Amino acid sequence: MEVEFLGGAREVGRSAVLVDDALLIDYGLLTADPPQYPVRGPEPDAVVVSHGHLDHVGAVPALLKGDRRPAIHWTPPTADLTRTLARDTLKLHGTSPRCPFSEEHVARLGEVERRHGYAEPFVVSAGGTDYEVTLFNAGHIPGSAHVLVDDGETTLLYTGDFHTDDQRLVSGTTARPDADAVICEATYADVTHEERRAVEQRWAERVQTTMWEGGTVVAPAFAIGRTQELMLVAAANDLTPYVDGMGIEVTRLVRQYPDFLRDAEAFRKAKGAARFVTGRDGQRERIAADNELIITTSGMLAGGPVRSYLPKIRGSPTNAVTLTGYQVEGCP
Repeated sequence: MEVEFLGGAREVGRSAVLVDDALLIDYGLLTADPPQYPVRGPEPDAVVVSHGHLDHVGAVPALLKGDRRPAIHWTPPTADLTRTLARDTLKLHGTSPRCPFSEEHVARLGEVERRHGYAEPFVVSAGGTDYEVTLFNAGHIPGSAHVLVDDGETTLLYTGDFHTDDQRLVSGTTARPDADAVICEATYADVTHEERRAVEQRWAERVQTTMWEGGTVVAPAFAIGRTQELMLVAAANDLTPYVDGMGIEVTRLVRQYPDFLRDAEAFRKAKGAARFVTGRDGQRERIAADNELIITTSGMLAGGPVRSYLPKIRGSPTNAVTLTGYQVEGCP
């Protein structure tokens, strides 16, 4: 088994791993200006996707150009999240040569996709080899997966992004499949995280204090996973947030997959307590001036409604911005 990295090695973003020049695992983009894509365009026979975040799936539609139709394997949430991300990318960059795919390529996903559950082995034929592939819950976002590939002689485990501790949205991974080789996501490999509940409590107290003092809190958050996690943290602390940006669509999508959530009922209640922003008739201006908690995209401040909120709150030291996720080098 030969492995080639087309991105995601010694960098955060554009993850893409090519096995035997035939089976591709992930095909993402790196959020920057301009966006960066894998170092070359492969022509795989099949693709397996670990999860629905831009840095792992953002360039997948580009694999369907011309007459190429590799089978694409993923979980049901990842399938739907990929389409949401692709259409957002088209909205931001679709008229630019920096975007390597079109709406036509996104539509082709339906022709080639194969949806799988966790711990259900399936066969992927690529380059004349039949690989047995199994997806295991990675505990990162709904539908995220470790990818175990077995060619009959060697087993390779690609972890993708993963969490071993429980989040409010999804349970931490307990999967420990045997493998001869492991490709491990290492973004936080040199970081010792604080206990999650302590971080949640400190964030909630900061939000409450800011609002009590008459300030507004803007919480930039990734649309997929982090927005929904913050909604649950807010609900657990009797906070009623406004939710804006692509996180609204993703929240509705995630509700369709209760089996991929840790506590579907808690998420239902958190969604019911939140207020969704339409952006009509100066709504954002009113909210920004009304000492509220606003959870909004983009998590790295690169676009989305957060770019309209920040100028409105920057003039007062009573207001606050709480960064809630990884900030890649080169982002605002």
